[in-house]
Amino acid sequence: MAGPDSPSSPYLVLARKYRPRDFTTLVGQDAMVQTLGNAFAQNRIHHAFILTGVRGVGKTTTARILARAFNYEDASGPHPTLDLSVEGEHCRAIIEGRHVDVIEMDAASNTGINDIREIIDSVKYAPSSAPYKVYVIDEVHMLSTAAFNGLLKTLEEPPPYVKFIFATTEIRKVPVTILSRCMRFDLRRITPEIMSAYLESILGQEGISFEPEALAMIVRAGEGSARDNLSLLDQAIAHGNGTVTAATVKAMLGLGDRARIIDLFEELMGGRIGDAITTMRSLYDMGADPQTLVADLADFTHLVTRIKVVPAAADDVSLTPDERKRGADLAGRLPMRALTRAWQILFKGHEEVARANNGLQAAEMVLIRLAYAADLPSPDDLIAKLSNQPAPAPMPQQSAPIGRGPSGGPSAMRLEAPQPISTEAVATQPSVPQAQVQPAMATVASYKELIALATAKRDVLVRLALEGQMRPISFEQGRIEVALSEGTDPAIIATLSARLQLWTGQRWLVMVSTKPPEGLTIRQEKEQKVEAAHAAAHEDPLVKAILETFPGAKVVNVTVRDDATTAQPDVPPPPPEEDDE
Repeated sequence: MAGPDSPSSPYLVLARKYRPRDFTTLVGQDAMVQTLGNAFAQNRIHHAFILTGVRGVGKTTTARILARAFNYEDASGPHPTLDLSVEGEHCRAIIEGRHVDVIEMDAASNTGINDIREIIDSVKYAPSSAPYKVYVIDEVHMLSTAAFNGLLKTLEEPPPYVKFIFATTEIRKVPVTILSRCMRFDLRRITPEIMSAYLESILGQEGISFEPEALAMIVRAGEGSARDNLSLLDQAIAHGNGTVTAATVKAMLGLGDRARIIDLFEELMGGRIGDAITTMRSLYDMGADPQTLVADLADFTHLVTRIKVVPAAADDVSLTPDERKRGADLAGRLPMRALTRAWQILFKGHEEVARANNGLQAAEMVLIRLAYAADLPSPDDLIAKLSNQPAPAPMPQQSAPIGRGPSGGPSAMRLEAPQPISTEAVATQPSVPQAQVQPAMATVASYKELIALATAKRDVLVRLALEGQMRPISFEQGRIEVALSEGTDPAIIATLSARLQLWTGQRWLVMVSTKPPEGLTIRQEKEQKVEAAHAAAHEDPLVKAILETFPGAKVVNVTVRDDATTAQPDVPPPPPEEDDE
């Protein structure tokens, strides 16, 4: 029989060949390994575990390693341990998936109560040879409601020789009654740093040369999944005829050259649409997919925005040198407004390219839209231009634009000046003991000041009543006469009187007029003012010019000066608070 390394032996993919067999070789799950190590050391081993995480992070692998740990047996006898450096009596059979006491079930194809009933019946019998009978149920969220309910009693009080290990990618679909009976472990995505080192070690063991940039592309495409990364690495080795190069990985993944993508981004943000279309055609001729190109532009836009907000993001090991250096440079030169607008256009454009019959044409239209949007004026510049006023002067430290937009205006590529920080001398006030501060009372001289006082006191009930349910008849110090709208609760009068006494320190007589209510409430007056303001806004020459410049635009909101809220009552400031320090 041919040996495992014989040329006649079937090839074993990297994801299976380098599948971890103990916790020392499990990648990127240190927190879980530490927790399990403490539990085993203290002999506090739970009878049920649930492992959750995205695809390929090691859920099933962890379950098999746990089955080995439960059933570890050597010359000294059976004893659960995480130290699996030396194979025990049952380890080989468990690793190869043929141990009679370790039962693996795929819940995706065994979803019903009858499948679970077989487990319930079999747990009554002790293990054949191993210390524990271990049930591993993969994709447990696929079980039916009846199957979950049938499992509850056995899962809560299993025999002492039974262990359950569940694995799922959809933890939210697992009933809380099941989760409460299990020790839960969330397996995390493997970070790019750890994944890069892991792939390098595997390539070293295989004796295969590689380029760091190619490895970074694979790590980015693998999205933190060990299995996906190893599958992509397998494919890259085959595609590159035994070596892993950036060129072959780009061709394999349908990626454009990252440096050319950055060139394309700079051309678009600089408004150089002719150069951008030429670059796009060149990348397309080299085999790049139009939809992938738009996605790459969106990814790079996100990267630049992220670096602008979190400069340390430029240190990510999965980034290429061009992305790291030029991304940081662009983050310092582009304003946030231009980046967020570019992201919105590319995000929507990606869907358009996916639906289009001709992806290249759709992608070019997205680029044209982005290039022309890059030099759109800000709202302040637009208003100043339409009203024939000089545009707001740039801040002293702001540099001139580095390019011209397709319409001849300045491009979005301009340096953002740091905001000036003003320092003011603040006089230090002596702290006053809170017990010595007496709360001062407010004074109210008009009905509108009363509404403002209710607003300042955050009394929503009284303010709504004053604005929408009452009409003032007369107002003088200590006495108010109002007319109530139809359907108003009369108890609001007593509430208003009590609030006034609390706020002003004096008794107020609040009377209800016997005359039928006439005129408008404060709220109705406001609504009339808003309607009149909208009508006046549409007649304003500047607004008309803006609406004609941007077809389809409309006036959404008009701010009206509110006399009721601007008339501030004489409310004393709150007493100073004591410093806890």
